[in-house]
Amino acid sequence: MDTWHRMQLKLYSTCLFFLALDWLDYSIVMGSEVENHLEMGRDFLARGQLQDALSHYHAAVEGDPDNYLTYFKRGTVYLALGKAKFALIDFGKVLELKPDFTAARYQRGVVLMKQASLEEARKELYNVYISNGDFSHEAFDLYSKLDGLAYDMELATYYQENKDYKSGIDSLDRLIEYCPWAPALREQRSELYMSSGNMQHAIMDLRTATKLQVDNTDGHYKLSKLYYSIGEVTESLKEIRECLKLDADHKQCHSHYKIVKKIERLVVDSQSAINIKDFASSIQFSKKILDLEKESEKVRFLALEKLCQSYQHTDEPLLSLKYCSEALDITPTPDLYCLRAEGYIANSMFDEAIRDFEHAIHIEQDHRQANEGLKKAKKLQKQAERKDYYKILNVKRTATKQEIIKAYRKAAQQWHPDNFQGEAKKNAEKRFIEIASAKEVLTDPEKREQFDRGIDPLDPESGRHHQEGFNPFQQFHQFHGSPFTFKFNFN
Repeated sequence: MDTWHRMQLKLYSTCLFFLALDWLDYSIVMGSEVENHLEMGRDFLARGQLQDALSHYHAAVEGDPDNYLTYFKRGTVYLALGKAKFALIDFGKVLELKPDFTAARYQRGVVLMKQASLEEARKELYNVYISNGDFSHEAFDLYSKLDGLAYDMELATYYQENKDYKSGIDSLDRLIEYCPWAPALREQRSELYMSSGNMQHAIMDLRTATKLQVDNTDGHYKLSKLYYSIGEVTESLKEIRECLKLDADHKQCHSHYKIVKKIERLVVDSQSAINIKDFASSIQFSKKILDLEKESEKVRFLALEKLCQSYQHTDEPLLSLKYCSEALDITPTPDLYCLRAEGYIANSMFDEAIRDFEHAIHIEQDHRQANEGLKKAKKLQKQAERKDYYKILNVKRTATKQEIIKAYRKAAQQWHPDNFQGEAKKNAEKRFIEIASAKEVLTDPEKREQFDRGIDPLDPESGRHHQEGFNPFQQFHQFHGSPFTFKFNFN
């Protein structure tokens, strides 16, 4: 070999040597960084800071992608976070690198079982059991439950098909105890809860099922429809927006969104109008809801409830009774019974008011408004049996002072004693005094408030008799010669 070739060979060997040294240094550095990430991952895991631990295990896997232990440790963190899909991937990678690592196979079997993938779980758990190694006893314990879970799956479907909702729910309860990460089971139980009328439990299951699946647009759509069906339009709007965030072109979500958005806005506007006592606007908004929504009773209930409340503050209080009754046909709540009872009182229908207050108390025994209202209605009923100043003047209990004075003038002219003779004159005098008393009570805010609470301020038995020496004739007339020659003063 000539000198030139020897020099070339020596130079090549030197390069290889330095390259080997560089690789060794790099491996040492990388190994040190991986160990550091693993150590920090363990530290965060011990303190329960799972996301921080996961970040370091990510770095450890990237630094040493052929180390089965780094995958296993990351998989356990995924498992603790409930991210079954990623845990399965990591445990599968562990078994590719080290097929006899029973801890990973056992954990994989556990995840598959929690997902209700029973046949796959059976294979993994059986292999761990027959290995007679670590986790063999635990694997057998879970393996022995799989036949019962498979049977419960069949039972749940059978009961659902035969509309035995309670038994179907019981079967799914047992299943979900061991298979909490199976969205299909949650959705099935949600359907059974809906069929049995338990909407809140149906929502809870459907919400969990949605969280268990990534980008579950259909889950958000179903949740939105379910919330809408029970009249929770704000929650319905939130869910349908989540659907559109995932898929802006989702046809069903887009169509439902347009309806829910309009209804939710009207509900909010109607309540806001009530809050500022703008009852005419509240009525307008509520009627728009009824025009837009013809099917969902619970959504219609929202509008009927507000119409029931708003019409009590208008010159058409009888319409309040109509809408209260329609709302109560959908959902009989104690508050609504009290609202309708107040409407009955305003129209002097005391028997009906007492009945409604009693209905409210039957639903909620300690309902304050119902208990107080019942006492008031009974007082007013007794009072009406004796004397009702509103009936004497033929005005509603909601009449204004001007309406009362107008009614008083009409009645006073009608029952003026000068218009009658003989025995009829005596009856007119009595009637005239009642009219005067009615005007005195109903045009005095304090006395009217007492009367509305069931206390007659002109009744001597109440201890609140009117001013000493009061003569109702003097309020309206002056005598001139004959004892029944009157000069009216209608102020």
